[in-house]
Amino acid sequence: MITAEDVPAVRSALLRYRVMAWIVGVLLVVLVCVGVPMKYFGHNDTVVTWTGMPHGWLYLLLLITAYDLGRRVNWPWLRLILIALAGTVPFLSFVAERYATKDVHQRLAEAENGGVVGDDQPEVRAAEG
Repeated sequence: MITAEDVPAVRSALLRYRVMAWIVGVLLVVLVCVGVPMKYFGHNDTVVTWTGMPHGWLYLLLLITAYDLGRRVNWPWLRLILIALAGTVPFLSFVAERYATKDVHQRLAEAENGGVVGDDQPEVRAAEG
């Protein structure tokens, strides 16, 4: 559940995830759309060499940032796994980042408006008295 006190930490986690999703996505697109054709048709593996290894290491950071964000906003495991796998398909990390950002912004808006968000079931509050 996201409370008003959690909002700054969630915003920070979202920013880290978005940066990593874009970096990993761009590297993967360059690797697959430029590097692989150059390697197999042009017999030049320079792009694959310089983007393949960084993409792999940065993908691990993407997994960490996605997990951090997912646990902060209580995503179900399936959503978290799908978002993590999006970094392995060209262009899909951009789509996953957009959906994740939209979801988190909605949850943050509800939390900032005084509600507690994150679970599918509304919280039952005891009557004050």
